Amino acid sequence: MTTVARVATTVSSVPLHTPFVTALRRTETTDTVVVTVTDSDGRTGWGEAPQVWQVTGESLASATACIESMLAPAATGRRLDDRDDLRSATAAVQRAVARNFGAKAALDAALHDLVAQAEGTSVAAVLATGAGGIRDVLTTDVTLSAGAADALADTARARVAEGFRTLKMKVGTDASTDVSRVAAVRAAVGPEVALRLDANQGWSRDEAVQVIRALEDADLGVEFVEQPVVADDVEGLAWVRERVGLPVMADESCYGPFDLERIIRLGAADLVNIKLAKCGSLTAGRDMLRRAHDAGLRTIVGSMMESHIGVGAAAALVAAEPTTEVSDLDAAWWSLRSPVRGGISYSGNQIQLPDADGLGITGFADIA
Repeated sequence: MTTVARVATTVSSVPLHTPFVTALRRTETTDTVVVTVTDSDGRTGWGEAPQVWQVTGESLASATACIESMLAPAATGRRLDDRDDLRSATAAVQRAVARNFGAKAALDAALHDLVAQAEGTSVAAVLATGAGGIRDVLTTDVTLSAGAADALADTARARVAEGFRTLKMKVGTDASTDVSRVAAVRAAVGPEVALRLDANQGWSRDEAVQVIRALEDADLGVEFVEQPVVADDVEGLAWVRERVGLPVMADESCYGPFDLERIIRLGAADLVNIKLAKCGSLTAGRDMLRRAHDAGLRTIVGSMMESHIGVGAAAALVAAEPTTEVSDLDAAWWSLRSPVRGGISYSGNQIQLPDADGLGITGFADIA
């Protein structure tokens, strides 16, 4: 009989090669709590809880306390012999505390990693229930941090030269200049590169309608606009969507299944962005993707500013349950190094999933 023997946490801070700037925050590091779960047979599963004060409200201290005080006791000693045991263990983690979705997602990913390793398969294979094949290479967009028009244009050209074909541009920092900055990026990269926008809650309702209509009039080839208004204003999201032609995506307004149902009921979005640190588990993320697709919503899977561990779990979700659009999994690409050995890797706009069991992580990286 295999059981959960030990849960441990380690704080990780990895420098970024370029500052990451949005309407909500600026950071030069990826700061997370790495969770390792060891089973009675000596295997180790991996997960990660990101610190994103402005979005989830979770911190390194709060995630560590939640995992060590509440989630670890809920998981330790539980059987992990098969997928029924996995469902039981992950359900216990979800019941242990309210919210704390990043912490829950970290332990949930580690438990999935352990069961996948025991089965000699991938986390994606554990998640998948359909007859379709599991993808081992995914495509991602890349974010353009908020900034001045000239700098954005230069960065956009550089990212295209590096192989990215979908750019996610951060707006919402200044409604009066957002359109001109988008125009500068479009002029820099030409018409063949996909361009999507993320306002990160930076506009009021009126500003959102004004800016989006101006984008439409300028015919800049924008795919969609993400989270134009504050997260709690789902009615405002619907209000904006009714008044514009460009598709609207919900991100911070859509945490778990309850939020998704509200968005569907109100007709508040054309697309939703599913993130593990918002919904709290791989199975919740998978089920939300399926529900969104059934309701006619388009989807992407994203991540917070996470390392190769958290993005690897999100990539496994996409490999198992494909999204309708190119997903937003570039977060670990910004890191100067990975905190672990193994796991996912990047090549231009492609993410290579590991040819190994579980998440393919073999240990912490040696840091010189």
